[in-house]
Amino acid sequence: MVSVPGFFFLAMAGFAGQTRAGLDLEYVTVLYRHGDRSAVDAYPTDPYQESAWPQGFGQLSQVGMMQQYDLGRFLRKRYGGFLNQTYKRNEILVHSTDYDRTLMSAESNLAGLYPPSGQQVFNPNLKWQPIPVHSIPKDLEKILSYPMANCPRFQQLFNETKQTEEFKNISKEYQDVVDLVRRNTGLNDSTVDSVWGVYDTLFCESRHNMTLPNWVTPKVMEDLKFLKDYGFQITFGGYKHLEKSRLQGGTLLGEIVKNLTAISKSKAENKLKMMMLSAHDTTVASLQGSLNVFNGLQPPYASCHMIELLKDENGSFFVSMFYRNDSTKDPFPLQIPGCAFACPLEDFFKITKPSIPEDRVKECQLPSHTTDKGVLIILTVSSCLLLLLIVILLSILCYQSKPKISHRYSHVINQEPGDES
Repeated sequence: MVSVPGFFFLAMAGFAGQTRAGLDLEYVTVLYRHGDRSAVDAYPTDPYQESAWPQGFGQLSQVGMMQQYDLGRFLRKRYGGFLNQTYKRNEILVHSTDYDRTLMSAESNLAGLYPPSGQQVFNPNLKWQPIPVHSIPKDLEKILSYPMANCPRFQQLFNETKQTEEFKNISKEYQDVVDLVRRNTGLNDSTVDSVWGVYDTLFCESRHNMTLPNWVTPKVMEDLKFLKDYGFQITFGGYKHLEKSRLQGGTLLGEIVKNLTAISKSKAENKLKMMMLSAHDTTVASLQGSLNVFNGLQPPYASCHMIELLKDENGSFFVSMFYRNDSTKDPFPLQIPGCAFACPLEDFFKITKPSIPEDRVKECQLPSHTTDKGVLIILTVSSCLLLLLIVILLSILCYQSKPKISHRYSHVINQEPGDES
């Protein structure tokens, strides 16, 4: 769980080009969750199937568009003196997962961050300008989608998590809730770690003024919300947290650290100032898990994690982080364990290094459990087979070295007398 420190010298007002206490802002990574959306699925007995949603499952709503637009305006206010007043392609790079809701969230956010003015106005009646949002196909995404699939070791760790006393106790305590969901939804394979998906559907329906079934009481929603948050905790924290983080959010953290290194060493005048990442609640949670600042709660719509690179007058670099999970309040500072709030860049590297995989593909493989006795047996059998092969080869060679006596009749070519040589 993250402890929220008191307000530091970095006040919440806009930067106006510089931070307080002589620290200049050099670069910022902004990671946010998409805005409000429709449900991503419906349970079998749900009266609201996909046709009940204007654009279908998992789509950004107009409320979500406004949430992201407001977040963009907040970023403009906060970084107004740092970013150019109008869009400059060399200053910001935007990446999104390949989902409609995250791509549309990025576009809505940029509309608030960069309202066109002057020569960038191409239609006087339209306060918007196109800004590129980069993405790659879902099956190739290895940085922003979590929890990442094709990792047997992570699945093994997750299965081990479900064997812990804590998980067993939670399962026992909430078994009645799981049974209730099974009876009323038609989801017979529901478990403590999966039943929170029903909460997500019910939550979306309630936010969009859809009447919930009679069995969904406030207490049921409260219990499902708890299980939803618990699902995040056991996925990105808890049992063997460090190894889990290496196999999930550590990949994203590694890319962020790599970018911090590159920016701190760059001498270019027109270098990148902002990396914007439009993704999901699991992306935010996985990154915070790898940084050991995750508060154990599902990141809400349009929640935003900011990682800022700062430089003092001596040329030393520092890293500070903020988290905005409530649009009615200022973002609160996040302090990485083991370092000051304005953490020296070298210290930040050292602290985060254990959470970054050196070779994720290799680390995702299941560890070998072959015993010494098993190795000995394998070596013995291999040796016997090799010896047998050698004997067979020697036998063949000896056989081939003996004079060969043919017992077959040879074909004699008819020759004329006197042809013999």
